[in-house]
Amino acid sequence: MPESFNAFTSDFYVNMRLQVKMDLPTNRDTVLPMFERIRRDRPEMNRFRRYDNELALEGGGEDGDQTQRWIGVRKSSIRTGDVNPASLADGLKLHRLVVDVAPNYLSISPLDIDYVELVYGFDLPAAGNHDAIVADALVGTGPLASLLNIRNAVPTSFQPVFGLALTEDAELQVQFEVKTRPGRAPKGDDAPATPITVICALRKYGVLDDIRQLPGTLRTLAATGEETIESRVIPYLLKPIHQVITTNNL
Repeated sequence: MPESFNAFTSDFYVNMRLQVKMDLPTNRDTVLPMFERIRRDRPEMNRFRRYDNELALEGGGEDGDQTQRWIGVRKSSIRTGDVNPASLADGLKLHRLVVDVAPNYLSISPLDIDYVELVYGFDLPAAGNHDAIVADALVGTGPLASLLNIRNAVPTSFQPVFGLALTEDAELQVQFEVKTRPGRAPKGDDAPATPITVICALRKYGVLDDIRQLPGTLRTLAATGEETIESRVIPYLLKPIHQVITTNNL
């Protein structure tokens, strides 16, 4: 995990989704050769699994290993994930490999691509009322504070989502989301704390002229994502939420 995130999070992940408009082939002559090609570059990814709606290749997560990598092929999407990579750059290696090789193995054309999405996720372990923690961290003294300030009231649902178009044509978008979880351990309980998850998701729409532009699209998302994490996510989401969690535990 990147050192800059260690102070705030227990787990960090970088996921990608390549969404297409037509159904992808899922027979053994297409998916298995692609998985073998990926395994040559990432030999730790050696577990092939078949789920109800997905064919997956996975690796890591054994014997206390906190790092995990996976790729899943669904009816109309390819999903990849890297959990607790050593750095942001390392967390992109699998995704770059997949956008390089998947179009050839799965016959993906430029017209077929709906969007490419890159998702950064951060887990912050927290005991107590997650919704109250997030409200306390993010509302401050603005109008929402007055709205929530009802005698004896306790927040039961506070999961803000914000979406922004970053270009005039709205083809490049970012979404910030905070997810809380029910069934969390009350303060002082011996049960392990479940995480509050902070998500920064970047999505690029628009038809490509050439499938060879796909790696460049991923680079654009990654560059925008890294800048957004440093300038927005860390100071305005991770730090405030982490501060309230820390204060509550004192």
